[in-house]
Parts: sequence; C-alpha cells; structure tokens
Amino acid sequence: MLITHDNRCSLDAVVDLVNTAPEEDGPDGLADLAALSDFVRTHEVSDVGVLSERDVADVRRVRGRFAEVFANPEPRAASTIINELIAAAGTTPRLTDHDGYDWHIHYYAPGASIADHLAADCGMALAFFVVAGEQERLRRCEAPDCRRAFVDLSRNRSRRYCDSRTCGNRLHVAAYRARRKEAAG
Repeated sequence: MLITHDNRCSLDAVVDLVNTAPEEDGPDGLADLAALSDFVRTHEVSDVGVLSERDVADVRRVRGRFAEVFANPEPRAASTIINELIAAAGTTPRLTDHDGYDWHIHYYAPGASIADHLAADCGMALAFFVVAGEQERLRRCEAPDCRRAFVDLSRNRSRRYCDSRTCGNRLHVAAYRARRKEAAG
C-alpha cells in the first residue's frame, strides 16, 4: 500500500490525536487551548486560523469518533464513522503545493475549523486503509497497561505494540523473567 507524504502526516496526526485521550485517571492531552495549539504546531497543521475553546471541544469530539474507528475491527462500522466525519467536515478535495511540499491533496474546505480540518484529512487517510482492505493495520497496543493507538506499517502486519522499545521490550523482559523463574523451580 502506497502511503504518500500527506497521508503519512494525517496518519501520524490521527494516531497522536487519539492518543491524547485520557486513560483511566490520566490527564487529557487536549486539556486546554494551549495543548491544542501545541498539537497544531507539532503536526504542522496548515491553514489554521485563531483557535478558541470551542475548537478544543470540537476536536475532542472528533478525537472520540476516531477512537471508535481504532476500536472497531469491522470495516462496515468503521466506514460508517469515517463517512459521517468526512461528510460533516464538508470535504472539498483540492490540490496544493504549499510550504515547500510537492503536490498533494487536502480534503478540508478552505477556512474550515481545526476539527473539520482533522476530520477531513485524517478521515480520508483512514478511509484509504478501509478501501485497501487494510483496516486491521489500525490497532491498539497489546500491552495490558497501554492501549495506545498506532498504525501497523510492517510488511507482514505483525506489529503488536505502540513502541517496541517500551511496551514491547517491557513485556518481553517480563516473559523472559517468568520463564527463568519457572525453570529455576
């Protein structure tokens, strides 16, 4: 599956957006306007006007819908959510070559809110996975204490953890220690 630069940026943004949701008693990664501004800056989201508290609430709502896509292994249900998101965003595909990037497609309408911008561009990036029959690549970490979202871009669809250096390594070390303990007696 070919993933263009703009789709990769949208995939990274949607994964990071979903992962801002509070887990258990953890903090909300989009707690306020400053956090949303940092998110926009980090992901170099273009054509964003002045952000407001309403934008924070709207982006949290969109985040919740994207979380449903990652939680839903059934393509029909995921496609319903994605269709609702991109339709509500007023999707308007257009070619652009801004900020030194080669030609690519933006799906949000000019002047769209940040929530509609994310819903359109990120929704379309996820839609390409459903269309390609690759929705199983939209996953949650299998570490029992994590559950962060990620996109499995491995060749054989074998990635199980959001980060092999943290979650994956921690579980492999725990399994190794358990085997050693069992062997010792």
